[in-house]
Amino acid sequence: MSATIIDSKKIGQEIRDEVKTAVDKRLERGLSAPGLATVLVGENPASKVYVRNKQKACAEVGIISFGHHLPEDATQEEVEALVRQLNADPAVNGILVQLPLPRHLDEEKVLTAIDLNKDVDGFHPINIGRLAQKGREPVFVPCTPAGSIVLLERAGAKLSGANAVVLGRSNIVGMPVALLLVKANATVTICHSRTRDLPAVVREADVLVAAIGQPEFVKKDWVKPGAIIIDVGINQVEDPSAQKGYRLVGDVAFDEVSEVAGAITPVPGGVGPMTIAMLLKNTLRAAELADQA
Repeated sequence: MSATIIDSKKIGQEIRDEVKTAVDKRLERGLSAPGLATVLVGENPASKVYVRNKQKACAEVGIISFGHHLPEDATQEEVEALVRQLNADPAVNGILVQLPLPRHLDEEKVLTAIDLNKDVDGFHPINIGRLAQKGREPVFVPCTPAGSIVLLERAGAKLSGANAVVLGRSNIVGMPVALLLVKANATVTICHSRTRDLPAVVREADVLVAAIGQPEFVKKDWVKPGAIIIDVGINQVEDPSAQKGYRLVGDVAFDEVSEVAGAITPVPGGVGPMTIAMLLKNTLRAAELADQA
């Protein structure tokens, strides 16, 4: 068999179109455009690209973006002061602090400083805590995990009662997506570097979310035939034949695994478009919450 390629670019664009329509209707009713503030600390090249892409996506759907760039040596007090300033600004509905922060900064304190109703990245400890509690709902869900669940649903995954395996336990993807799968009534196994007989555990998965940061780690014989796979990984591997001298691959060996999987996301062009789409959706929701306040 050959896996269905999950078209996240198409799905992500559909969500962007929905956000743009909703923003246009807000403006027609005389309401303000949603506003997203991005906070970038330092000169991390990848972070600069991510922030630039988010700002471009905002412009395309009518969301106003406010960019704030602090130097690498910015103090904890300076970063938190900026966050408090943005909390108090009624034009700013969402605040996104680009991670990772420089090592000398306390990430948790910065994230905790964000107003819960402006935490469009969904990383505030209270939002994560609510995600982990039965019967509680976070104000916002982290964008990449939320996008992964949308992709699974659009791919036809029946999550209730399914065996779901999450490969990786990061705060940004692995743990939140596992909690979302639990909320969807899947039976969830979280795997990591100390999991015994990892291939055998992964082989039980009806649904696999790979977010371990290891290039082409998951092989064909690890995968149950027909499994639905969301590959969150994006890794550079050397490739002298490529123009840049490298190519991007996921955590799953795409060519061989797609021979047995039921559906799979490609890399690049997999989960990435969904992350930005869900950020735009969260920012719109933040503006709607502000309307009700």
